[in-house]
Amino acid sequence: MALIVQKYGGTSVGTVERIQAVAEKVAKFRARGDQIVVVVSAMSGETNRLIELAKGITDEPTPREMDVLVSTGEQVTIALLSMALHKLGLDARSYTGSQVRILTDSAHTKARIEDIDDHNMRADLDAGRVVVVAGFQGVDAQGNITTLGRGGSDTTAVALAAALKADECQIYTDVDGVYTTDPRVVDNARRLNTITFEEMLEMASQGSKVLQIRSVEFAGKYGVPLRVLHSFQDGPGTLITVDDEVDMEKPVISGIAFTRDEAKIIVRGAPDTPGIAYKILGPVGAANIEVDMIVQNVGKDGAADFTFTVHRNDFKRAQQALRNASEELGNPEIIGDDKIAKVSLVGVGMRSHAGVASKMFEALAGEGINIEMISTSEIKISVVIAEKYLELAVRALHTAFELDQPVAG
Repeated sequence: MALIVQKYGGTSVGTVERIQAVAEKVAKFRARGDQIVVVVSAMSGETNRLIELAKGITDEPTPREMDVLVSTGEQVTIALLSMALHKLGLDARSYTGSQVRILTDSAHTKARIEDIDDHNMRADLDAGRVVVVAGFQGVDAQGNITTLGRGGSDTTAVALAAALKADECQIYTDVDGVYTTDPRVVDNARRLNTITFEEMLEMASQGSKVLQIRSVEFAGKYGVPLRVLHSFQDGPGTLITVDDEVDMEKPVISGIAFTRDEAKIIVRGAPDTPGIAYKILGPVGAANIEVDMIVQNVGKDGAADFTFTVHRNDFKRAQQALRNASEELGNPEIIGDDKIAKVSLVGVGMRSHAGVASKMFEALAGEGINIEMISTSEIKISVVIAEKYLELAVRALHTAFELDQPVAG
C-alpha cells in the first residue's frame, strides 16, 4: 500500500465530465489499496472569471479581498470531486486550505507555506477515506484566507506530500511530461524521460509553466518523488529526480524556458555612489515586487545607469515606487519597456562544456535578434530580447542545440 498525493490542474477538472473522469482514475488507485490525497485547482477559466469580476468593481482591489474571492474557485472543485467519488461508492472528504490548516505568512496573493497540520488528513486516510484538498490556498496566523500565487496548487500538492511523507507526488496536467520547450512554439519539442530538480527549478524559474517553482523547491528540499503525467492519457510522464546522472550521452542543454511576462525599467543618471543599488531596489522590494535580472553601467560624470526586470504585472507599481523615491535618488530619468521577453537555456551539462553562450549568441545573431540583457548561472544562460522575436528565438535555439534529436541509448 502506497500513500500518493495527486494534483489535477484546471483543465483536468474543467468540466463536470472531466471531474467524473478524475474520480474514476482515483478509484482505480483506491482499488489497489493505495491511500490517496487529491489536490485540485479551480475549474479551467474560473480564476480568470473571478479576477474579471473584481476588475468590474475596481482596477485596484485590495490583495486581502482578492484572496477571499479567488480562493472560492477551488472550493467548488473539491466539493464536486468529493460528490463524484461518493457516487462511485468511495468515502471522501473535502477540505479548504484553512480547514486543513495550511498555515502561511500574510503576503496576500503571494503567500508562502509555513506549516501544515496533517492530523485530520491522517485520520481520514487511516479510516479509508480519499482526502480532497483545495490547492492554491491557506490561512495566516490571524485567520485570513491567503493564496499562493498562480500555479500554487502544485506547491500545495508537494507540500502535503512532504508533510505526509508520501511515497510519490503525481502532478496531472494537460501535457504528458516536461518537454525540451513548449510544443505550442516548437512542433518537434521532445518529452524528457527524466530531469534533475536543479534543472527543473531553473526551467520553472525562467518561465516553464509545467510546474510552479516553489513546488520544485519543496520537492527538492524534502526529497519528494515527483512525476508529471497526463490527466487522461497513459504514459510514464517525466520523473524529476535528485540524481543528475549526467553521462556522455546526455545533451549539454536539457531545455529552453521562456516568459513573455517581463518588463524592463531603466534608472538613467543615478549618482554612482556606494549604496545606490540599495536605494533603487529598496523601494521596489518594500512594495513586495520581485526583481529578476539586474545590470548596472557606469556612465559619465559620476552617474550610472541601472537596469532591472520585473514581472509585467508589477511594471507600473515598480515605476511609481521609484518616482516616489526620485528625490533621494538624485532625480534620475526613469523609463521602461513592457514589451520584452526572456529566453533561457538550461542544462546541467553546461558545467562540463564550454562555448554554450557563444553558440547561443551566434544563433540569435543569425536571426537578426538583438540581445538587451544577459544573465548566467552555473546551469543557465538567460537573455532579454524584444517580445516580437520570442518564438523565432526559441525555434532557432532549439535547432541550434539539436534538442529535437533523440537522446542516444
